[in-house]
Amino acid sequence: MKFVPGTKISLLIFLLATSLNIAGQGVSYTWFYRVYFRDKGSKSASDYALEELVSAKAIGRRAKAGITTPDIRDVPVSKEYTSIIESQGFTLHCTSKWMNSALYKTTSQADPGKLNSLPFVRAVKIVKSSSKGSGYIDKSDPTVSLAALPPYDMTVTMVNGYPLHNSGYNGKGILIAVLDAGFTNAGQISSLNGLRARKGIKDTYDFVLKNNNIYGYNSHGTNVLSVLAGKLEGEIEGTAQDADYLLLRTEDAGSEYPCEEDFWAAGAEYADSTGADIITSSLGYNNFDDAAMNYQLSDLDGNTAFITRVADIAASKGILVVNSAGNERSKPWKQIMFPADGDSVLAVGAVDGNRIIAGFSSAGPSFYRRIKPDVSALGVYVPVQSSVATTERASGTSFSCPLIAGMSACLMQAVPQALNYEIIKALRASSDRYNVPDSLYGYGIPDMKLALSLLQDIYVKKPENLIVASPNPTTGSFELVFRSPPEVFSIEIVSADGKIISRSNYSGYAGRTLLNDELSNKEQGLYFIRVITETGTTVLKIIKIKV
Repeated sequence: MKFVPGTKISLLIFLLATSLNIAGQGVSYTWFYRVYFRDKGSKSASDYALEELVSAKAIGRRAKAGITTPDIRDVPVSKEYTSIIESQGFTLHCTSKWMNSALYKTTSQADPGKLNSLPFVRAVKIVKSSSKGSGYIDKSDPTVSLAALPPYDMTVTMVNGYPLHNSGYNGKGILIAVLDAGFTNAGQISSLNGLRARKGIKDTYDFVLKNNNIYGYNSHGTNVLSVLAGKLEGEIEGTAQDADYLLLRTEDAGSEYPCEEDFWAAGAEYADSTGADIITSSLGYNNFDDAAMNYQLSDLDGNTAFITRVADIAASKGILVVNSAGNERSKPWKQIMFPADGDSVLAVGAVDGNRIIAGFSSAGPSFYRRIKPDVSALGVYVPVQSSVATTERASGTSFSCPLIAGMSACLMQAVPQALNYEIIKALRASSDRYNVPDSLYGYGIPDMKLALSLLQDIYVKKPENLIVASPNPTTGSFELVFRSPPEVFSIEIVSADGKIISRSNYSGYAGRTLLNDELSNKEQGLYFIRVITETGTTVLKIIKIKV
């Protein structure tokens, strides 16, 4: 289920999307089955070369967190098992190695009992039962009204994010997987010109139709991506404009069935194996077109829902999983949705421009009284773009979620040693209701500058001197470490003969470290670093050597 208002798709297009979703080589599949296996068959992790299971980037991310790679969850589902079930007249759609399950489909209702009798099958669950029109199309689009629109960049200012951006932390080097319903016009809209020009979209895949074309079906993902990576002067200010992105379609907007949780699982596993640092998901599930498949409020325990268990496993691999809380508070369900209930998932609620919780923003806590949502951010009248010609304002936790995911990428860039759960702790601790959390705001609205300081207190040792530069000697790049954040300062690089070869000015700088590469293309020799702050000037010596 998508959480965005303003997705203008006609019923005809929805029906077409549904038809395409269940089509394959001219065959319409209307029934889907999730099959759980008892084991991985004859294969173990030692039967695979490591690069067959995960990428080098994924290995590095896990190693940073001390996670053993590979483990049994990295081993694919047994092809022998899946082939036997296919021989019974079931067509394989996708698998989940983490859940040791497979999703099958048929053109008409089949008897799952004959699968239950197979010795390697643990259970079978029907997860889609027809192709009838959905009763949940656009059902979660909240309507809100305000006396005035918030400033276009309140997405950044409300969470005090500009100090990170001004410090050069805009998500560079961080890979974000966007799991959504489609990305119509993402290849054309103006706010993503910079993203496309630098080839920041690293890969795409549609887990619903099983192809690489995600540029259609729905504009929800495009709106989400514009909150993350968009840049349009005076109109859109993305929170992670320099990050790289995986665009993954896992939501079938034409229907609402649990099989979409399987698509989400396939997307999350792909994101992990590719090396994604963050998963941002403005999706959530509770009720389905077949009411017999609905979740219950008692299932909000962080351990029951299929998608929640997958999300927590993704977090156990070192990925920061950020998910919308949902837009259900004005509806009968009222509570957060799945997988926002996961204990390792960062669930995000929505506030308006006055920092007041939105009337639609789903309430917590989890069934076990865990504080949910975790944090909140602007989710009312957020600037988005999915139309080639215009931008618009939209509301929903769909937009507070990527806002926080993007700022988290900036924190990752600034403190690369920080682990996913440490970032969650820092976001909570920096929030304005940290000492009095509740079931609406969670811990409140985070302060990104404070969150950065909390993370640097863990990983950046305070020098005895006011400022130190290292490494020294250097081959080009060096890092300045400050005893306390300077905020406003200038840096001059001076040659041994007294010539100023570069000068950089900083205002509103955050953190206690600064990477400088001005010497990369300079001759070897002695240089001076002159750091000018409001309280005085410090001069450091540094030696440039050849590589």
